[in-house]
Amino acid sequence: MADWITGRVKARKQWSDTLFSLVVSADVAPFKAGQFTKLAWHGEDKKVARAYSYVNAPGQDCEFYLVTIPEGQLTPYLAELDVGDELLIERSAAGFLTLDEVPAGRDLWLMATGTGVGPFVSMLAEGSCWQQFENIILVHGVRLGEELGYRDRIGELTRGRLNFHYVPFVSREAITGTERGRITHAIANGSLEQKTGLVFSPEHSRVLLCGNPQMVRDTLGELKLKGLQKHLRRKPGQILMENYW
Repeated sequence: MADWITGRVKARKQWSDTLFSLVVSADVAPFKAGQFTKLAWHGEDKKVARAYSYVNAPGQDCEFYLVTIPEGQLTPYLAELDVGDELLIERSAAGFLTLDEVPAGRDLWLMATGTGVGPFVSMLAEGSCWQQFENIILVHGVRLGEELGYRDRIGELTRGRLNFHYVPFVSREAITGTERGRITHAIANGSLEQKTGLVFSPEHSRVLLCGNPQMVRDTLGELKLKGLQKHLRRKPGQILMENYW
């Protein structure tokens, strides 16, 4: 049985017409960076709830990175919330896209599209990743430059870390400091490895995928061609994934 509590919006940020973040003050249970909880609202005859990953590190105010789906049952409501408004939040978190699930390795590749970058921002903020891996690479794919949410926060969290690579991809416009095109193409043609100076290998590479299901499927396929496999507890591999839809 879900344990729902009331949270209060402490801050909000509008990134683009459809992308926004909510910072929520709520007495949630401890969670691991990379996990998600559920947000909800009560209609007249039903409760509508959806899962969203924490962007914040454990112990900080709850933060969520959201995209408005016009025909959706929840995000149009969440998009209208302002500072001081209340919403329902599930007290406990869930999910296995966490660093304690990742087998030991040298290079940690964090690959996201859209709001899927949220749990990776949480991991960078939580900080244990820096002790666990020699190299950390964050790859974020979006359509437009304005959709590179948390770019500044990522810069602040990783300043001075020479073993960190941030590789943003923008598919529909040319933006200085970003790669043009799609993540999957850059894996297939070797340009992502060339950009970072790190090669995908079963021995060294550990990959977390988070984003729209098509990106997750396609990226998994490209990585399998390089010898990497999906990680299962009963059969250890190199790739962990979570669909954001």
